[in-house]
Amino acid sequence: MERRISLGTVGHFGLAVRNPKKSALWWERVFDLQRVFEGDDYVGLTNENVTIVLSEGVPHPRTIGHMSFHLPSMGALRRALDWLKENDVRVEDPGDEIGPEAPGSSNMGLWFHDPDGYRWELSVLAKRR
Repeated sequence: MERRISLGTVGHFGLAVRNPKKSALWWERVFDLQRVFEGDDYVGLTNENVTIVLSEGVPHPRTIGHMSFHLPSMGALRRALDWLKENDVRVEDPGDEIGPEAPGSSNMGLWFHDPDGYRWELSVLAKRR
């Protein structure tokens, strides 16, 4: 009998940020996240898909290459790109912006950075035949 743990939906993850309350304001302005809890040196933001805990500390953006969130369609991805630009979010490759997740991939994505330097991706999975 194989004994491996089956991973489910991400419950939450935490990031060290310079100023949790300031970072939380950015996340709330740009994304559909609401504060679910907070203390002197942390803020928890959530929606129906994920909870992000921002804790005061030294940011280490290189500790994770990036984190990706799936969007339902290319239309949603294009609207997201427009919204990121409207909110002065630093988007990578400010020419083609939306492209394959990796060479040869049929999944499409875009990459951006939050105010603490962490790299994020919004992506659309290719239709499976």
